[in-house]
Amino acid sequence: MQIAVARLPGLEVDEHLEVTLDGTALEVDELASAHGGRIHRFTAHEGELAIRYEARIQGRAEASQEEPLDGSIYLRPSRYVDSDRLFGFAGGQFDLEREPVELAQDIARFVADRLEYVPGASAPTDGASDTLLAGAGVCRDYAHLVVALARAMQIPARLAAVYAPGCDPMDFHAVAEVLLDGRWTAIDATGLAPRVSLVRIATGRDAADTAFLDNHGGTMTLRSSVVTAIVDGALPVDDIAELVPIR
Repeated sequence: MQIAVARLPGLEVDEHLEVTLDGTALEVDELASAHGGRIHRFTAHEGELAIRYEARIQGRAEASQEEPLDGSIYLRPSRYVDSDRLFGFAGGQFDLEREPVELAQDIARFVADRLEYVPGASAPTDGASDTLLAGAGVCRDYAHLVVALARAMQIPARLAAVYAPGCDPMDFHAVAEVLLDGRWTAIDATGLAPRVSLVRIATGRDAADTAFLDNHGGTMTLRSSVVTAIVDGALPVDDIAELVPIR
């Protein structure tokens, strides 16, 4: 599972993770993932599994900077980001002569206008081109389409799973990140939560890399889940014209 706050320079994280099977605590291994993320792995046999994670975060993480392989990894098509199918569409829809910053803002506006936020409108197997045709989806669908269009226009882009105070409906949230002037900048075409207050959980090419729960063998039924994320004090106001990193 990937539900723990990413460990990043500048953040102080006071946290508690508990995994129980029929009331008995399970042993959990922590594995380092990309960009400060953490995967927690465990084995559970038949029974009722309960997972509880709490964290209090103080400080602001350093903005994520470009790494040597970013310009290669995050330009490639991936499982849910079939950017190679959108080259022609992007070329006809956007002015490729504009600067990358302007193109990124154009993409955000296009996706926000094109899609309708409709829970249940998309399937777990839907990729960016499916979302474009359907015209509806949830946060991960919005993020996948932003990432796909950015990659189609040669702007490195990736997906981040985050905690998002102010998000309504409240849940795990997904946003796109694009590489502009050597720094990763958040784009949330849903507009559901201020980017200033986002807290990174996991980072990857698309939702295949950032899923909050993954099952390798056996069967599993998710009976219920509750996600709550709040800030101390007033919720910040998001200026969509600003370049805002996840911090």
